[in-house]
Amino acid sequence: MKVFKFGGASVSSADAVRNSVNILKMYPANKVLVISAMGKTTNALEIVARKYFSQDPEVWNIFQEVKNYHDGIITELWGKPTELPEVEKLFQQISSRFKNEPSMNFDYEYDQIVAFGELISTRIISLYFNEIGLKNHWVDVRNCLKTDDQYRESNINWELSLRLAKRLFTFESEDLYITQGFIGGTLTNQTTTLGREGSDYTAAILANLLDAEEVSIWKNVPGILNADPDFFPNTQKLDELSYKEAIELSYSGAKVIHPKTIKPLQNKNIPLFVRSFLEPEKAGTIIHAIEHTLELIPVIIVKKNMALITLTPNDYSFISINSVSDVFSLCAKYRLKVALLQQSALDLSLAFDEPEQGIEPLISQLQQKFEVKYNIGLELLTIRYYTPETVNQITAGRTVYVEQKSRRTARMLLK
Repeated sequence: MKVFKFGGASVSSADAVRNSVNILKMYPANKVLVISAMGKTTNALEIVARKYFSQDPEVWNIFQEVKNYHDGIITELWGKPTELPEVEKLFQQISSRFKNEPSMNFDYEYDQIVAFGELISTRIISLYFNEIGLKNHWVDVRNCLKTDDQYRESNINWELSLRLAKRLFTFESEDLYITQGFIGGTLTNQTTTLGREGSDYTAAILANLLDAEEVSIWKNVPGILNADPDFFPNTQKLDELSYKEAIELSYSGAKVIHPKTIKPLQNKNIPLFVRSFLEPEKAGTIIHAIEHTLELIPVIIVKKNMALITLTPNDYSFISINSVSDVFSLCAKYRLKVALLQQSALDLSLAFDEPEQGIEPLISQLQQKFEVKYNIGLELLTIRYYTPETVNQITAGRTVYVEQKSRRTARMLLK
């Protein structure tokens, strides 16, 4: 049994959906197909969630744009305007929510709205596949992947999810199952999400629970490249990576795979392929167990919208383990992911993704004990297998706020 994951770009249009059919036909036997929201639907629904939470009447206009986009894909797939009751029901559930006032928890409201992107896309694709004779079984993944209630980044209940997954994915009547990435459900059937770009993680979870032989993530790139082709010319494909190397790259901000994807696969030695849906016959990149040491070309990762804070104790006492503990407790309170840490006798510097609510609430609390300096709008540059020439070329003419180098990795916070 294989697990395939199709991202938003690979199902962003009627032609893209048809192309996915051709890919599936290349791989007979049992498959679980994990699908993201179509195109940029998640981005649009994030705006919808914010508009709804602030009770902005413009929410209806953006919601209608989302509906029109999906209606257009349905019309192209069926060759005429077609109403699919299963899909219409989902849109009605969203619009009904708008008629009620939101709760006081934005993260909760976010999950209840944004998750519809995956539910809608999988319903459309499942119905279309059945229409053209590609028989499949649609599964609501919320009935199988059970999580806690940490909305927007929930944690999997592995033991319960295993039992439920074995019960739902039996392959007794169909050899193809279609389900959603990114989302899960609590024990009380509230919708949760696994973190932005979490569909890769869903594919890895299901592969682990169902003992898949491999996972393939289908992208619009030929595999994992050594840099983002949108920012760097002359990129090269990496033919293979170890599990460890893939974790390092994804943690540093590489967007090809979700940071949590690798662990469930490594735990059961399941290989992960990153392949191009534009050139499905090509090998792509394989991530698997590797015993020998890899010698790679420099791999460049740029993470934007970073914040940097530098803290100095007001009483000029040393930065102690207790000081670090207090700061990290605040980071946990605001759900900040610290990507870089540097300490001296009197200074503690941390870099993290700029929070949605802004940095001011955190700064206000830190100023009770520290003198605080901060910058926003920075870039975190990570170079694995760096060379002096690569570092100099990329940082030339830019302000470097923090720089760290180890045996294989150079990391710099830049303006």
